[in-house]
Amino acid sequence: MSSATPGGAPGDASGRPRRRRMSRAERERQMLDVAEQVFGERGYRGTSMDEIAERCGVSKPMLYEYFGSKDGLLLACIGRAKAELHEVTEKAMAGASTPDDVLWRGMLAYFSFIDSHSRPFAMLLQEPLSGPPETAEAIEDTRRQQSELIAGVLRAFAPDAPDTAVAAYTQIIVGACERLALWRTRHPELTAQDAARHMTDFCRHGLAPYLNASHRRAPAE
Repeated sequence: MSSATPGGAPGDASGRPRRRRMSRAERERQMLDVAEQVFGERGYRGTSMDEIAERCGVSKPMLYEYFGSKDGLLLACIGRAKAELHEVTEKAMAGASTPDDVLWRGMLAYFSFIDSHSRPFAMLLQEPLSGPPETAEAIEDTRRQQSELIAGVLRAFAPDAPDTAVAAYTQIIVGACERLALWRTRHPELTAQDAARHMTDFCRHGLAPYLNASHRRAPAE
């Protein structure tokens, strides 16, 4: 029969409190958090499952049980980031009332998200081929996801623009956002707000031929 600690928490015979057992979802989230940090610090090739397991306080076999391999763990990290990025940008844009505001909120949400994942983001863009073959496709799939969101914004922002222009500017913006985000990892003095402002200005000037008078004003930031 277990004893209880002075605070009421159940303990073992020595009186020490027992650690609460994590649910599978909690444990998986912890493993992904740690793996993302280690991948960002060491790169894919320099990361070992032993280190991730040690930092998580679990056995290496348990890590393999959850993700199958280091490749599977990296792809799980990318998949989670993709889902979270979509969620935060879509949620931010849903609260906007004008096309200008949609563009501003979307850009700000994107760069704010990258700020919280800067190391693994930089690692993935700088050495995408160092991971498993599926890594490049997973990154490209994330680009496609964001392209769909951006194309919708541009269509609302410049309804008179031809489809080819919207498609071309979408690709330009996706690439420019990545390069600006990567550059910011070496220039932390540039805030997420600064980056979002640069990108919205860039979009506004580039799309100027297709904007009507109501869209030629700066967004309320």
